[in-house]
Amino acid sequence: MNADAADTAPPPSGTEALHAASRLLGSAAADARRAGRDATAALCCTELLVAGLRRPRTGLTAARALLRALTHRRGLGHGFAGGRRGTAVEYVGLLLNRTGLARDLAVTGLRLRIEAAALRHPELLQGPLVRLIEAIEADRQAEAVKIFREMSAADGTSYSLSSVAPVFADLLAWNALIDENPFNDRSAWAIATGDVPDAEPLLGIPISFWAFFDRGAGRAELLTEDPDLLARLGTGGSITQWVRNIAALGNVGRIMIHAVSCPDGGDRYVLQMSGMGGGAPRNDSPMDLVGGFTNVGRTDTPYTRAARKAVAACVPAGARLAIVGHSQGGAAAMNLASLPAFTGTYEVTHVVAVGSPVDYKRPADPRTQVISLVNEHDIVPALDGRSAVSPYQLPDGWLEFTWLDTSHAFPLCHAAERYADNLDHQVPQARDRIDVLLAPYRGPVTATSVFRLYDR
Repeated sequence: MNADAADTAPPPSGTEALHAASRLLGSAAADARRAGRDATAALCCTELLVAGLRRPRTGLTAARALLRALTHRRGLGHGFAGGRRGTAVEYVGLLLNRTGLARDLAVTGLRLRIEAAALRHPELLQGPLVRLIEAIEADRQAEAVKIFREMSAADGTSYSLSSVAPVFADLLAWNALIDENPFNDRSAWAIATGDVPDAEPLLGIPISFWAFFDRGAGRAELLTEDPDLLARLGTGGSITQWVRNIAALGNVGRIMIHAVSCPDGGDRYVLQMSGMGGGAPRNDSPMDLVGGFTNVGRTDTPYTRAARKAVAACVPAGARLAIVGHSQGGAAAMNLASLPAFTGTYEVTHVVAVGSPVDYKRPADPRTQVISLVNEHDIVPALDGRSAVSPYQLPDGWLEFTWLDTSHAFPLCHAAERYADNLDHQVPQARDRIDVLLAPYRGPVTATSVFRLYDR
């Protein structure tokens, strides 16, 4: 951009300016943390010890300079990081409330994100939510829990969860960066700097822990015709109809495939994938709570393995396929689209994720059109660490439609039927645009196949 253009360019909006500043602070925090790791490694290296023994004055001067950089308030504050010794000293600093420059930068960036979100969600800086944020900022976790309980008692847990949904991941990351638990730091740093978290930021339980329990080759069982279910299914070919079909399938481990005779004379297929079911955290379905965690952080899961077998049973190789998934089903849909073995067999043209945490997933075929639908009061899409009001943009070519639901109650605002109603009555422009993109899939449904999926 030339100087004249820069002078005439409109100033960024409040949200854009806050987002830009938060990204800069996140990048600076990452740089400061890397500097702390390098300085810690240099201070603890054997070469420095040997040099100190050979030339005590030179070695002591170097060690003193490194120690000053790691501890002085004009340096990295409390910048120890990396390795056993650095991690131990860093943890001791947390116990003594010594956060250091990198953490201060990261926390400030997260605070700016919340300020930006409040421009769209003023309720975030009103009433008990202000007290909740202040308690987190002051590292008073017990008080924060008490305030949330008071909110739940007054308004219900469902409303309280949906109230913090726009900044849920940011609040958890902020809390993790300043609390005394060293195990949740890794995911908090990822959220603060725009990287992909590999653990949840509350306790720091890694995805690999859940993946250990979510095992199985996956199995798909074709169900016989269910007149009651078939009566609730629609064949209209619009996005709202497919989302309503997912609602009709229920959260009982079922998916459905429509064969469609399309306007151009070819056959196409629409895979509709339901979300997590209730009951025990671990059961015989890949759509359980454990599967919910692993489908967010992994691609090859029992859900995707079972779904691949269902597709292979009724979709010919080389066919064009659109996938619509709700909640965990949306994450599994993106997982299928990210597997080269799957996209090498079928041409996945579209993936529509409805209320799903999919922002860090990428399709194997760059031609796949990814569409994400997010109600900003739905907490589930933010479980991957990126909210609908995140300062970090999605890849070019992705479409993300966000809106404010009239209901703030969770899980009502997360229900597939609710998303379909939102599309019809609150954001019909989003519905119409998606229907234009999916126009090649509008046609008579020639076959319907419903499968029940199992881990084994």
